[in-house]
Amino acid sequence: MTDKSAQPSFILIRPQMGENIGGAARAMWNFGLDRMRITSPRDGWPNTKAVAMASGAGRLLEEAQLFDSTDAALADCDYVFATTARHRGLTKPIMSPERAMAHARALIAEGKKVGVMFGPERAGLENEDVARANAIISVPVNPDFASLNLAQCVLLTAYEWGQEGHGMPAESMEMAKTEFAPQHEVAKLAEHYEDRLEEAGFFFPEAKADSMKLNLRNFWSRMPLTRADVQTLHGVMRQMVRWKTRGD
Repeated sequence: MTDKSAQPSFILIRPQMGENIGGAARAMWNFGLDRMRITSPRDGWPNTKAVAMASGAGRLLEEAQLFDSTDAALADCDYVFATTARHRGLTKPIMSPERAMAHARALIAEGKKVGVMFGPERAGLENEDVARANAIISVPVNPDFASLNLAQCVLLTAYEWGQEGHGMPAESMEMAKTEFAPQHEVAKLAEHYEDRLEEAGFFFPEAKADSMKLNLRNFWSRMPLTRADVQTLHGVMRQMVRWKTRGD
């Protein structure tokens, strides 16, 4: 189980549907978060629909803490974020989920307890809830359709929390039982095509032959060819030559 002292608490304020609570639990567990607090769930607690929707994150729901008010749920927190898409007319820092979770990590590293509030599905957090927060998390969504499902909002925030230390590069290449071709193999492929195309009269007119060959060489060098690619392309050209010979 994840170290509960090294993560924020995700606090669901007056959630309405058990399915959304379960979806939120599943989203948290996807990114290594298991500290959930729930205040005054509309349909009671425990909730069988929440367990069904959690799909493997049931233990997180079993350990969720239940409170009867926002104040009680926030009592031991040193710093609290409120998630909302609406302008509240309150003077507070407004952070993106990325910035908020970076700030949460810094606070937790100092030994502080951090909470993140998520509002009920119908209308989100009330101003009285947001007023208790130190900062607001706002997701840059379509202003004409700014409402996020509770579990979706939890997922976005949990994702940003999980980015620190995941070790996953921004981009990688999955090699399917092959490796990138070394330069000398690509050069041999280029030579093979150039020779066969020369025989076929491709480089015409003669005045443009050198530039056409240069463009073709540049074409090969721009492609990240694997050894399997090189072998396939050699085979393509050999078969085309055989086909032409049979046609003659």
